[in-house]
Amino acid sequence: MPVKVSVVVPVYNPGPYIEDCVASVLRQSLPRDEYEVIFVDDGSSDGTPARLDALAAEYPHVHVIHQEPSGWSGKPRNVGIEASRGEFVMFVDNDDFLGDEALERMYDYGVANEADLVVGKMAGKGRPVPVELFRRNHPRATVENAPLMDSLTPHKMLRRSFLDRTGLRFPEGRRRLEDHVFVAEAYLRASNISVLSDYVCYYHLKREDASNAGFQRFDPVGYFANLREALDVVERYTEPGARRDRMFRRWLRNEMGERLRGNRFLALPDDYRRELFDEIHKVIAERMGPAVFALLDPAHRVVTELAGAGRYEDVLALARWEASIVPSTAVEGVAWEGGALRIGFSAEYSADGAPRTYPADAGVVPPDGPPATVADAVAWLDAGTVERFGKAKADLMVRERETGAQFFQPVSVTREKVPVQGAPGRVRLVVRVTATVDPATAAGGTPLGAGLWDAYVRLGIGGWNREHRLFPVSGEPRPPLPSPGVIGGHRVLPYWTVKDSFALDVDRAGKRLGLGTLRAGDFTVPGDRLHAVLPVHVVDDVKALVRLTGPAPAAEVLEVPATLSPAEGGGSVLDAPLPVRSLGKGRWRLALCPVADAPEPRFFALPLVVHDSPAGPKVAEDRPGAARRFVRRLPLPVRRALVRAFGKGRPALLEGE
Repeated sequence: MPVKVSVVVPVYNPGPYIEDCVASVLRQSLPRDEYEVIFVDDGSSDGTPARLDALAAEYPHVHVIHQEPSGWSGKPRNVGIEASRGEFVMFVDNDDFLGDEALERMYDYGVANEADLVVGKMAGKGRPVPVELFRRNHPRATVENAPLMDSLTPHKMLRRSFLDRTGLRFPEGRRRLEDHVFVAEAYLRASNISVLSDYVCYYHLKREDASNAGFQRFDPVGYFANLREALDVVERYTEPGARRDRMFRRWLRNEMGERLRGNRFLALPDDYRRELFDEIHKVIAERMGPAVFALLDPAHRVVTELAGAGRYEDVLALARWEASIVPSTAVEGVAWEGGALRIGFSAEYSADGAPRTYPADAGVVPPDGPPATVADAVAWLDAGTVERFGKAKADLMVRERETGAQFFQPVSVTREKVPVQGAPGRVRLVVRVTATVDPATAAGGTPLGAGLWDAYVRLGIGGWNREHRLFPVSGEPRPPLPSPGVIGGHRVLPYWTVKDSFALDVDRAGKRLGLGTLRAGDFTVPGDRLHAVLPVHVVDDVKALVRLTGPAPAAEVLEVPATLSPAEGGGSVLDAPLPVRSLGKGRWRLALCPVADAPEPRFFALPLVVHDSPAGPKVAEDRPGAARRFVRRLPLPVRRALVRAFGKGRPALLEGE
């Protein structure tokens, strides 16, 4: 069968960090006879060559090429291209990994849209990745209609015939930004580019030893010489004008302006900071014109124009002023509405722990060139921020804690200029947001997977676009959170982290479902059925299970089907049969599984027991004996060891785990 995708992985001394990459390429949903994996070992001196050879001996679709060290990733990728047999070529770094369906989804998307290049959604763990680019799918993306320039890393899928037709290859040798040169040319020469944003295809990771090439301090002279090569590519394939300016804007903003701002600039050693500034100044003075500056937001425009004028001390002073500016948020309410969480919050920028204030009216004309003084720069920044406030944005994203996968949630936004008491003519710029998080669709149209999902606010006002965890109002009690819910077959628990940020626990919660507060009076036993109103939100009837565990030493276990139905006023009504005739003497402890058909049903202990009596079954509160009280006080690892040792005694030993 023809090979659809060739995965090319340049390898150099990754040690154990290659294992996630290996596992991900082996578990792809694409059939193994439809893709191949080409590891190009660039002279590794650790145990990796032997590891790869063993892998190739075991899997026919895995191939290994060994070569002398070339010093960087360009040559190994080019060697992989030449060896590839696939219709498309996908580039993966040896310390990153793919989503399980990445190859299949990206290939199908590329074929459906006749794309020469497919950009798959990325997630970053300790590394920045594009955000705006992956807000939605772009079947026909260009540098004009999508923020393609936000993504210049090589982790993309390209049609092999396109690479051959254009002769496009990576620059070789020990150098920086070889991916910028390659990707910029690919963007300009591809007949179509498709961006797939509804599935996380690529996980970009920072190694624990921080030895990723991108995290090493670079030589400014060499780095910006390599950057000029990327600018040369753009000039070669574009005419002077809006398209070229838009592409240049990316390097002026990200590779130059961002490096000169706030704490990032201040944290550098003095001599290195000055050398970096000098090289940035040269590139700006040589290659950037007024039309490129005009495309920048105020904060980037001011700092890059000052740098272009060679005003190092003013850039340093502006960085010190900017270092204190951070976003702040205030959760105002969280509630279930149907199957979705409605979250209300506000966001603004603060400085030195207090909300930033601005002139009530802009009324300042942008300077023709860099401001005369730093004070003038700050005044123009403030005025420009007020003038652009009508375009201020705030988004809510949910980010999976383990992998960094993140997804935008629907929001409605209003903007408010709040007068400052005691300061006539000054206002705060506050963005008020109502976000909707539907756990059944929040992951790009699919359910949130099992894990811990942190809420992040992405706030854009003026020249500041920063992310911030979603916190309650500083210094005030946290607003109450709604009960956990069972939505789309998943347990969803809204909670405050230990640092008071908002998060969602999906299918991971232990004893935090709120069932431990139930009392015997909350339950009724009409006939041989068990009824109660539980603090669990449901939208429709949900199939559940009730487990009854008899007294020791036999600890007999009975499980009966149950139903959770929406209750008036919130929560859910539990209805379950009681197998009265099967209950022997003694007290039977109760536990609830709120999702009966879960792949791994999870039971949550109720602080209650049921026992038979001449008048019928009764529910009572469970008062543990001395032995069980002692076990409850043991550390969790010790209790789990007891479970393994005693097996069937688990319910008695670990009730309430």
